[in-house]
Amino acid sequence: MGVRITGMGIVSAIGLTVAENLQALMESRSGIEPVQFLREAEGLLVGEVKMSNEALQQALDTGPKGISRTSLLGLKAAKEAWGDNKHVSGLRTGIISATSVGGMDRTEDFYKSYLAGTNPDFNILKTHDSGSTTERIAAELGISGYINTLSTACSSGANAIMLGARLLLNGKLDRVLVGGSDAITRFTINGFRSLMIYDDAWCRPFDESRSGLNLGEGAAFLLLENEKSVQISGNKTIGYVNGWANAADAYHQTASSPEGKGATLAIKNALAKSGVSLSDISYINAHGTGTKNNDLSESVALMNVFGNDIPAFSSTKPYTGHTLAAAGAIEAVFSVLAIQRNLIFPNLNYKTPIAETGLNPVTSLQSEKPIKAVLSNSFGFGGNNSSLVFSSHN
Repeated sequence: MGVRITGMGIVSAIGLTVAENLQALMESRSGIEPVQFLREAEGLLVGEVKMSNEALQQALDTGPKGISRTSLLGLKAAKEAWGDNKHVSGLRTGIISATSVGGMDRTEDFYKSYLAGTNPDFNILKTHDSGSTTERIAAELGISGYINTLSTACSSGANAIMLGARLLLNGKLDRVLVGGSDAITRFTINGFRSLMIYDDAWCRPFDESRSGLNLGEGAAFLLLENEKSVQISGNKTIGYVNGWANAADAYHQTASSPEGKGATLAIKNALAKSGVSLSDISYINAHGTGTKNNDLSESVALMNVFGNDIPAFSSTKPYTGHTLAAAGAIEAVFSVLAIQRNLIFPNLNYKTPIAETGLNPVTSLQSEKPIKAVLSNSFGFGGNNSSLVFSSHN
């Protein structure tokens, strides 16, 4: 049984709204450029949102300064997804937001001031906690029935969607805003560079020459509603979350299993949950980070599940960069857009298949009618693998 999607919101390196993101995807226009706002990473290629903190704060009218960039990005996407919805007595409403770094960007500023002995504002530290972003969005939108924060590395956004869908189906909530937000920070850039998986050129998912990822930032949210909520709100159903699964292979702290064990389990179980047949998956939005390990592991997993009949697949990370906890939510929006517009988005920067698997992602925008269902993968450090299945029908 599927869960209704009635709203979407997104902000990423390729756009500040759902419409802007769709246009960039259709034009094969990447948002990965030399860093603009994080001066300590000068010259590095990143998927930055093309608005400063000051511009975001002014556009959102958030009041006092001190809000983290993660919260600003999350609030922008959440407001678009929430739209004109009102709070109605009797409708149990919740929010589940995912993040990896929380308010780390503000903490880094505090730390610099502290070391310099310039009397830093200790109130800044209140924004560090991952839950601070969720609480801020909930307060701005007036959501108080259920508030939760997830942090499971790069699968966080997908897991937020999964948990929200389960709460609706189990009768715990009537509607829930689900998604994730992450900002680029010095911490994340230095962390991935220390792992030697950051590419100084544009990332090349599923290409034999791939050598790492480009970090991105952004946020996305979906509004999920049950039948009772839709009858009251009158919102149009724009898609369904039909299946979901999480599987931990516990292979390594940061590396995926070479045999794709966790990824294979997540994909198989999500498809089984959805009731969607393998032949009805028209498109796979792959995790596809551009690292040697991930792309090989995911390719093996796709072969394990689909055999020789792998559907059209691509990674959209060459557009947005790897947005960490926001990735699963951002790519959920892309998956719904693919279904709505009957489009398969190209895998940019691809030339040569991986020698071990020989798989070829889609390299040009394709139109296929109808796109029945989309599989979206999000795989995180520690083997936390999550897969979601979306469709246009219940």
